[in-house]
Amino acid sequence: MTALTLGPLVFAGDRLAAIIGFVAFLAVAAILSRRVDDRLGNWSLAIVPIGLVAARLGHVALHWETFAPEPLRIFSIREGGFSLWAGLAAALLTTLYVFRDARLRAWSIGALAGAFVIWNTAWQLVATTTALAAPVESFAMLDGAERPFSDFAGKPVVLNLWATWCPPCRREMPMMATMAAERDDAVFVFANQGEGAHAVSQFMADAALSIDHVLLDQRFALARHYSVQGYPATLFLDASGTLRSLHFGEISREALAAGIDSAKAN
Repeated sequence: MTALTLGPLVFAGDRLAAIIGFVAFLAVAAILSRRVDDRLGNWSLAIVPIGLVAARLGHVALHWETFAPEPLRIFSIREGGFSLWAGLAAALLTTLYVFRDARLRAWSIGALAGAFVIWNTAWQLVATTTALAAPVESFAMLDGAERPFSDFAGKPVVLNLWATWCPPCRREMPMMATMAAERDDAVFVFANQGEGAHAVSQFMADAALSIDHVLLDQRFALARHYSVQGYPATLFLDASGTLRSLHFGEISREALAAGIDSAKAN
């Protein structure tokens, strides 16, 4: 499962796993604060933002070449991008600095380790992607042609499910259009969900976007085939058309490049 629906809310699997890990950590720390030492409560509340900031900065450092032209993207956390190991390293070093007593160090590091195990278990359950073959049917394209989805096989395929009314879809589209023009090692297919040619063409014109392979999926066939529960969703298929990974929500340049590279490796 790559996303989970809870009432009107849809959570990406990886982000849901992170939320579960944070909640578990704070819950354990609260218990330890009451039963072991109240300093553990203040420590836990400080460790979370420290770890998050370090995880973000670690991700930026690893991908600085893509952030350098647009440094303000460092603060655009809605598109994701965190380094788990940088966050854990910062949390551990801060813990060792704050607690000099071996007993408190043991309890605090144990809480961090327990939260990591819970996060990893949740991630394995909700953030994995099932390998699926591409659909066999044909789809209408914005240019008026009717094409079978198999036409796009032969290279890895980046399949973006989007809609003109979806704010994160609109935000990520210019970046994805640029990536589609720059990368010739993958085919980008932009599958509009549920809208007609006029609405899609108007959006493209207003946004000054020139994109090949705009597909009109008015019956939501692709969303049903891949069990996608919200937009935007970016799917990465290998050259045979088999689904290898799925990113739910607004995607970053780094995640987009990593998804293509992963699909090429399969």
